[in-house]
Amino acid sequence: MDKVVLAYSGGLDTSCAVKWLKDRYGYEVICFSAFIGEVSDKKILEKRAKAAGASKVYIMDLKEEFVKDFVTPALWAHARYEGKYLMATSLGRPLIAKHLVDIAHKEGAKYVAHGCTGKGNDQVRIEVGIRSLDASLKILAPLREWEFATREEEIEYAKENNIPIAATKKSLYSIDKNIWGIAIEAGILEDPWVEPPEDAFVMTKPLSEVSAKPAYVTIDFEKGHAVALNGKKMKFVDLIEKLNEIAGDYCIGRVDQIENRVVGIKSREVYEAPAGTVLVAAHEELESMIFDREYLHYKRLISERYAELVYYGLWFTPLKEAMDAFIALHQDKVTGTIKMKLDKGNLIVAGRKSPHALYSESLATYSTGDTFDRTSAEGFIKLWGLPYEKTLGRKI
Repeated sequence: MDKVVLAYSGGLDTSCAVKWLKDRYGYEVICFSAFIGEVSDKKILEKRAKAAGASKVYIMDLKEEFVKDFVTPALWAHARYEGKYLMATSLGRPLIAKHLVDIAHKEGAKYVAHGCTGKGNDQVRIEVGIRSLDASLKILAPLREWEFATREEEIEYAKENNIPIAATKKSLYSIDKNIWGIAIEAGILEDPWVEPPEDAFVMTKPLSEVSAKPAYVTIDFEKGHAVALNGKKMKFVDLIEKLNEIAGDYCIGRVDQIENRVVGIKSREVYEAPAGTVLVAAHEELESMIFDREYLHYKRLISERYAELVYYGLWFTPLKEAMDAFIALHQDKVTGTIKMKLDKGNLIVAGRKSPHALYSESLATYSTGDTFDRTSAEGFIKLWGLPYEKTLGRKI
């Protein structure tokens, strides 16, 4: 009997997919669940998968790998898709693809499957990731193939086949959450004229409930890595989780965005990324003290391209690997501390220091102690503007 490894979330779609794959193709179904945020009850998840017909269930807590190999490169790149989205979901999909392939190799499976819809980005990210790692694997996408047209039909199928499901009513929103952030869509959010209601948000407090007293946080970086929060050393996973709480309490990290999906349509998305918003801003601010103008300006250009590659599912590609190498090349200099002020939804840089700073107060000051040589300015200006001078008989 051929085997198929299914990316299994434990929800209605993938639970039905287990039974459907067995009935339609006669495959032995092996489930794989990746947790890169809160880890659900493993016993309940395994019980549900096996009740649906899975022969084996892999349940893996991958937060450490996620933040080390996926979040950190994106943080260093200051990657925001279309200038806003920190891509928590986008970053998680190549990790899932990687482990789907690994488990397929371990189990001798010829097939892998996922529960993505035929309209979204995730099908692209997972399938391109799989093919980049092993193009010989055959990919199945039940939600693009099966006969169910509505959620109600899936629920009826689950009942008929004694598949345990958590709920029978559709949530108002479609939600995908991990340690780096949350994506929220569907329901009333599909109307771009409507302001997102407060019940759509999960990680951030409403502004009406935020303390009127601002909070300050300091983040210590060593060689590009965030290693301490408010002076306390901690692992990156723990730092992100704590910062999610602190920044979330001040309504930091909300994004309401009309974005261009990979499949060609525009969609209205609402995101929350409290820790990610603070960390990217802090890392960016620290680099602004350390690196020269040409490097910083060029990095802004490639940050946008980097974000596109991640969003498009092109994680395991030569260009992405080359950009990672370029960005990582000088992270050994990114050491210092950034102080951020959190004030009712506003994130404000309140202080910066680094042993590698190119900033010089004696050169920048207009007060006593100024060491800048003003006499050099006239010659510099003449040479800088020479190509653009208008002279008799010469016009530009």
